Amino acid sequence: MKALQFDRFGSPDVIVVREVPKPEPGPGQIRVAVRACGLTPGDWALVDGLFADQLPPLPRGLGTEVAGVVDALGEGVTGVGVGDRVFGPAPLDGPTAGAAEYALMTAWAHTPEGVTAEQAAALPMAAETAWHALDDLGVQPGESLLVHGAGSTVGEAAVRLALHRGVRVIATAGPARAAALEKIGARVTGYGDGMAERVGALAAGRVDRALDAAPTGGRIDRADQASPAGGALPTLIGLTGDPDRVLTISDFAAAAELGTRITQIEMRYDRMTEFARLAGEGVLAVSVARTYPLDQIHDAAKLSQSRRPGGKLVLVL
Repeated sequence: MKALQFDRFGSPDVIVVREVPKPEPGPGQIRVAVRACGLTPGDWALVDGLFADQLPPLPRGLGTEVAGVVDALGEGVTGVGVGDRVFGPAPLDGPTAGAAEYALMTAWAHTPEGVTAEQAAALPMAAETAWHALDDLGVQPGESLLVHGAGSTVGEAAVRLALHRGVRVIATAGPARAAALEKIGARVTGYGDGMAERVGALAAGRVDRALDAAPTGGRIDRADQASPAGGALPTLIGLTGDPDRVLTISDFAAAAELGTRITQIEMRYDRMTEFARLAGEGVLAVSVARTYPLDQIHDAAKLSQSRRPGGKLVLVL
């Protein structure tokens, strides 16, 4: 089968398409014929060496979000059959992962009718991150929530989930995503000078809580890395009046300096069935910006690292 691999760390240029053996499902695993694989900024961080000492030796695959058709069942698997459409995370503990013609899965949900493989592959990480962020922030029905960076995949998922929970959502986003976010019920304003004043006017006063969902551009900050306490966090603190009412999903170093909350998520994926239900009902979705075949991975990486992909980037097979 064809799969993406890298056998040294560095920029996405080290990723190549190779012919490799199909992986065999172990106990509790399924194998799927992959139809779509979602890409995340974390993919480039992994290629650059993040968690290098916590994963098996090179070569490795990439791609942690897949949707496809069940091809084989491991021992003890129940509730799913060969030919079923499923989506979920692909493990990274082998020489291939989700960006391959066939992938293994240890957690999954059935893809709802009316949801395409590309749409399903866009969901797992964004939905998981947004769900945890809203819970960690303690957002309550009837409160006002500012989602900064709402045009990102996590930002859009957070807007949709918050609206579903009965939260009043104000979103900051660029012009390419503003209309779509307004259509689903958010009040939207742009970035840049005067943002705080515009958000305050939309909120008719103080914002109750704020979520910084702006992307990191492929670099995942750690609390021990130097980072200026800049970015949007001081503005978000000013809008809420309390750093404890602000949470960031990425700017951990600035959060440590300013005292805001962070979400460092252990990706459990124990809500996959709930995400599938919400996707089937049209509540939960992440906009797919572009799709690419495996051999255009470098083009996809370039757009992803531009920090302006315009939505989810997905490999299609």
